[in-house]
Amino acid sequence: MADPRMVGVQVQRQYPPQQQPGGYPQPSPGQSYGQPGYPPQGPPGGAAPGGPPGQPPPGGYQQGGAPPDAAAAPEASAPSADKMDSINGYEGVGFGSAPPLPPPSYEDTQRQPPERSGLPPLPGITEEEAREALTQYVSENCCYGKKPAQELKFNDIIPSSAFHYTLETFSEGRSTAWAYEPFRGQPIDGPMNGPAPGPWDIQAQAPAMFNNFTQQVEVPHTASVKPCHTCLGLGRKPCHHCHATGTTQCHHCHGSGHETYYEDGHHHHRCCTWCHGSGRRQCHQCHGLGQIPCPTCGAQGQLKCYIQLTIKWTNHVEDHIVERTALPDELIRGVSGQVAFKEEYPRVWPINHFPEAEINNASQSLVQRHGNAFPTERILMQRHQVRIIPVAEATYNWKETPYNFFVYGFEHKVHAPDYPQKCCWGCNIL
Repeated sequence: MADPRMVGVQVQRQYPPQQQPGGYPQPSPGQSYGQPGYPPQGPPGGAAPGGPPGQPPPGGYQQGGAPPDAAAAPEASAPSADKMDSINGYEGVGFGSAPPLPPPSYEDTQRQPPERSGLPPLPGITEEEAREALTQYVSENCCYGKKPAQELKFNDIIPSSAFHYTLETFSEGRSTAWAYEPFRGQPIDGPMNGPAPGPWDIQAQAPAMFNNFTQQVEVPHTASVKPCHTCLGLGRKPCHHCHATGTTQCHHCHGSGHETYYEDGHHHHRCCTWCHGSGRRQCHQCHGLGQIPCPTCGAQGQLKCYIQLTIKWTNHVEDHIVERTALPDELIRGVSGQVAFKEEYPRVWPINHFPEAEINNASQSLVQRHGNAFPTERILMQRHQVRIIPVAEATYNWKETPYNFFVYGFEHKVHAPDYPQKCCWGCNIL
């Protein structure tokens, strides 16, 4: 199965495994950097003398073979950057998150603005459609009374249009950092295979335009094999559950080795049947070994270290709404309308032909802002559009009191903040 990290990335050819680099300790005869599963008990080079259960091991040893104070030794969070190979063009790269790398300079394509057509007409709304929309709105609110919607008398329906301008800028950002994974004998593409390509020289294709996506890729010719920083190349680490002793206190007798029972009116003591009088039981985490497989290297003792390129495709979206009535602007974003204008180019031109001057000004401002807002990213594509959303303000009387509501969008959504019957008592007069 293909490595998911390499989706959309130009595949590099495979290389034979790299030899152990100089400057790092080689395993001594009879010692390895760890094998899968549980390693043999005892320190490298010999087993620790054992003792009876519940008794401390002989001086200089801990049960399970861990060296003295091994359980308390601090662990490194990552391999030392000083021990990483020097890769030309990647000096100063460390482990963890890294700042984005600015793309190489490139010139914008100069072109003429495209031909732009006029605006399409929008259908209006009748009194029957307005009443039907209000009735549907009332039915979706269980405590609203239906009588006002059925008995109201329209005074006027004032049609208007809201304009929604949207600008999208799809860009690509890249950053590099050292990464590692357990070394299990996989091929190593190291510096001996050639110089490493620059971060922006590696070919990568976005899975889909105008969709956010992050991909991580191994930079070719940067890999090497290093001893694990967590277990120091042993493939195992002290068990913190039992403090590397291999045993834990018996929970049944609380470490006393005996249990108390009541018989014939007296309390008696007997040997604990759980720990057989030792007061301690075998650790269930390490199974009495005092050590567990190293989770960092997967009990292998070695890590494959390489520079990882993180490619992040981001769709930056900004919009502007022009709506002249009391209808809240945020409601316009959630409904459909007529797409009056739409363009998609590597660089779009600001709109300058729209009848609403505020839309032209907003387009000019947003396009200019997006041109300079992402200095560490490469702009791949831009698109912008203007939607026209129909809005109708209906005024009516009910019980000689004036009210109004709005019908907006092709879905005929309703906004009626002052509907006369929207309390629970309205449900009793349906």
